[in-house]
Amino acid sequence: MNTKRHTNIALSTALLALSVCLTVTSCSGDAPRLPESAIIPVTDTYQGVEVIDNYRWLENGNDPEVRRWSEAQNKYARWVLDNIPAREAIAKRLQELYDKASPEYYWFRYKGGVLFALKSQPPKDQPLLVRMQSPHDPSTEQVILDPNQLDTTGSTSIDFYVVSPDARVVAVSLSIGGTEDGDVHVYEVATGKSLPDVIRRVNGPTAGGDVAWTADGSGFYYTRYPRTSERPPEDMRFYQQVYYHQLGSSTEEDIYVIGEEFPRIAEVEFETSDDGRYVLAVVANGDGGEFAHYLLDPSGKWKQITKFSDMITRVKFGPENALYLLSHKDAPRGKILRLPPGKTRLSQANTVVAESEMVIQSFLPTANKIYVRDLVGGPSQIRVLEHTGSFQKLIPVMPISSVGEMISLGGDEILFRNSSYIEPPVCYTYEPSQEETLRTDLYVTSPADFSQVEVIRKFATSKDGTQVPMNIICRKGTKLDGNNPTILYGYGGYGASQTPRYDRTLSLWLDQGGVYVIANLRGGGEFGEEWHKSGNLTNKQNVFDDFAACAQYLIDAGYTNPSKLAIKGGSNGGLLVGATMTQHPDLFRAVVCLNGVLDMLRVELDPNGEFNVTEFGTVKDPEQFRALYGYSPYQNVVDGTHYPDILMTADENDGRVNPSNSRKMVARLQAATSSEGYVLLRMSSGSGHGIGSALSEDIALYADTYVFLFDRLGVDFKPFAPSLE
Repeated sequence: MNTKRHTNIALSTALLALSVCLTVTSCSGDAPRLPESAIIPVTDTYQGVEVIDNYRWLENGNDPEVRRWSEAQNKYARWVLDNIPAREAIAKRLQELYDKASPEYYWFRYKGGVLFALKSQPPKDQPLLVRMQSPHDPSTEQVILDPNQLDTTGSTSIDFYVVSPDARVVAVSLSIGGTEDGDVHVYEVATGKSLPDVIRRVNGPTAGGDVAWTADGSGFYYTRYPRTSERPPEDMRFYQQVYYHQLGSSTEEDIYVIGEEFPRIAEVEFETSDDGRYVLAVVANGDGGEFAHYLLDPSGKWKQITKFSDMITRVKFGPENALYLLSHKDAPRGKILRLPPGKTRLSQANTVVAESEMVIQSFLPTANKIYVRDLVGGPSQIRVLEHTGSFQKLIPVMPISSVGEMISLGGDEILFRNSSYIEPPVCYTYEPSQEETLRTDLYVTSPADFSQVEVIRKFATSKDGTQVPMNIICRKGTKLDGNNPTILYGYGGYGASQTPRYDRTLSLWLDQGGVYVIANLRGGGEFGEEWHKSGNLTNKQNVFDDFAACAQYLIDAGYTNPSKLAIKGGSNGGLLVGATMTQHPDLFRAVVCLNGVLDMLRVELDPNGEFNVTEFGTVKDPEQFRALYGYSPYQNVVDGTHYPDILMTADENDGRVNPSNSRKMVARLQAATSSEGYVLLRMSSGSGHGIGSALSEDIALYADTYVFLFDRLGVDFKPFAPSLE
């Protein structure tokens, strides 16, 4: 790639605050002005195509001028949002929705006959790590670690935790400010006492991190990024490898175990057998869905058992430490293989669960059963099968719901977590010998009222004829007169499925007559790996076509009209709304783009961007460059176009999506749009990509998002409606 800098500098036609008063209460004299955005053209040549980037200078977040520009943008956005009359009432209601809800338990582990979980307990900013004797008796709960006591600012969060096989100690990765840059600390389970062992640079936003304990709990294997002097600065977020730490020893004595042969963009996690004798290293080749697996046996030898090309996406230990593998080889919806104990060649595995019309999302082998969690276009089901693969029954779950977690409680008993769009999460136990599902005392109660809400499953026809599912959430009896304020949400990437998820904040929107729609776009995994592959790399345009088709369906069916329709997405979903907005600017009134990926020609130059090449593609490949250039939101903004109002968010600590994406896109839109509406940039300096954010940060973001959408879609917020009292 060739780069040259032009010497001519011009000033953009950035909008001024006084020209965009709109529905803000008043345009007082102290209203801040939008900063002027200098045009400093830089020309890059990709595959023989010259591309001009006028705002390259906004990529340097450490430049004082960029910081001043960002602060001025944020100050203006704050003035706009804070002066919308309904904001105080909206923020108050959101706070109530959390403060008046019961605690929520999730991310369960079962070790030594004890149940471990993270516990979200508003108004505490961060979840706690707890243990209890039984999910049917939370009165036995004991707090092991409360990050809110470690850090009263609410900035320290738990990235992950791993309990030793004897449940005596637990390794916890802690990071600060949403960075996901986690160091592992070790705590005694019985007392919560911190041990002196602290392992640096285990977790990160690029490749994550993990720990696997030895059978006797005397030490653990862990992932680690390079340390100073081991690699040059540009490699410090790559080359994740595995080391071993003996409790009580200096970390300088830790032993390298495996990883030199892993790719630069390896992402490593562990699976451990119940008895702790076997450890499996699961190595992802970036974020595109390719995995290799390496087995550590009791003799201390590592053996590679699968390659990236084998298309094995999940592996679990079963009885007698046999390996059960989820394969997509010639089975895009998944089949389960069994590799007998002691065998390490994939050719020695046999199929125990054949591919079917359902998509296998995950599975859990127990003493005598295989529990299979299926996706049926978005919603979940749980099948119970014998080890031979013969079907036994379906476990009853909520209608149009998702099963978020499924763990073994010993023998054949399992615990699973179930929720829907309108029902809060509930944890159930299932014991096949009793053939009954028992509701535990781990469930969420909420002041949000969804009793008069319904979920309607519809399909839109995409540009190429593909049928795209949508989940339309609205009040019963909603009139299809084309006048309902509507939010359309989507993601469409990485094989990540948009499964039903309870969101208490939706009640605030629905109570005001709003409609909320979640699309199951290509690029996700709702219909298997084919559905994913038809929306990644050079097929990415299909995702934007699907989203636009969903919007058009909602208009044609009478749910809404373009002046009442908003689109919303974050991260890869931010790319989705950015691309769809630039391709169909007249189809929407408002856009919320949360931490979006927007300059697709530069994204792979960021540390995390290189991990995404297997999903998005690279400018180094001619065909992939043409696809990226064809849809990249930043490069496809057209001067003089009437763009919708847009709220963009970015976080300075975001290690997954460079905030420069939002800075550059905002500058470009402010210069290009012929609309007198808003192009707002909401910047945060105390959080990251959203993972590990403090609850108070999340509520503030929800408030800004909803107040923007209420205002832009012309909804007269009624804080004293009966359902809100």
